[in-house]
Amino acid sequence: MTDSSKTPIDFWFDFSSPYGYLMAEKIDDLAAKYGRKVKWHPILLGVIFQTLGTRPPLDGTSSKSTYMWRDFARSARFMGIAYNPPSRFPLASQNAARAFYWLHGQDCALARQFARAVYRAFFVDDRDISSPETVLDIGAGLGVDREALAAALQNPDIKARLKDEVDAAIKVGVFGSPHVIIDGEAFFGADRLPQMERWLETGGF
Repeated sequence: MTDSSKTPIDFWFDFSSPYGYLMAEKIDDLAAKYGRKVKWHPILLGVIFQTLGTRPPLDGTSSKSTYMWRDFARSARFMGIAYNPPSRFPLASQNAARAFYWLHGQDCALARQFARAVYRAFFVDDRDISSPETVLDIGAGLGVDREALAAALQNPDIKARLKDEVDAAIKVGVFGSPHVIIDGEAFFGADRLPQMERWLETGGF
């Protein structure tokens, strides 16, 4: 049972983030185990990198990039999560993020279901999640009204909501994906799940 007296966990992520995908598959179950809720915050890493003056972790054909592609696959296998390297990477994610926030305003559970479906579409089925049509197809597959969702992608209020979330992420120190904050303590990366569990179990260490 969720303890309403405990503050929610904040989960910041970009739909183009492989490690964000891995975290998305695990974080709700982990939180529920310790009676917590999770606030999902899709953001745009490109805007954050530009604002902070930092570079994406994958930079072409360097040895670091080669390592990280292997690590994505190895981490997915280790965590028991399906993964198929996308043929196009990274992809713009603003359409998926806008759709999420529109859905979240109506049905939080459906928004999370949509988020996981977007991640799996990209990192399992190799679909182009930057395409509005793909985003609409994913939503329609979950029973969402396609025309209403299409309108939402161009809604100024939804665009502003996404911008506000990116601004809020920068203010709390988000610099990459996934970035999780539990009771003021930040955890970066899907490999921090064991530390997150210990933190939730003990109340901090």
